[in-house]
Amino acid sequence: MSHADNAAPRFAGADSPFHDLLGLTLVEWRENYARLACETGPQHANRSGIVHGGVVLSLIDQAGAFAGLWCSVPGNVRRAVTVDLDCRFTGQVRSGRLVAEGRVVSAGRSIFFCRTEVFDEAGRMIAFGASTHRWRKGSERTEGVPPDAEAG
Repeated sequence: MSHADNAAPRFAGADSPFHDLLGLTLVEWRENYARLACETGPQHANRSGIVHGGVVLSLIDQAGAFAGLWCSVPGNVRRAVTVDLDCRFTGQVRSGRLVAEGRVVSAGRSIFFCRTEVFDEAGRMIAFGASTHRWRKGSERTEGVPPDAEAG
């Protein structure tokens, strides 16, 4: 499933109050890959007037997690928790569109590992990171689970 970056599609099982709070949008999602975007503004700035590192780290976390959560069955969902997350900042930005591209690089029975890069609207990398996630019960398979299933 692929969409233009400016389409702001809705994906089944991708709704998140946290995404709404930060203004994150899932713009492309397929097996082992996710692209998220954030239109940053003054509400995302730290006291120095640049986009807060926590916003960038959230993009890395969420793009990595979603890369491992694509579901092959329409209407079903997959869930995971983050068990490790790191980030290296390579630049800074005051505002504008940030895009994070997350990719699964390795997966086992219950754990998956991702790499994510974050770019500013000019295409310059401003951060990269790695994350480790654990699938919740039933989410290990790409078929996922019905959205009302209890996740353990």
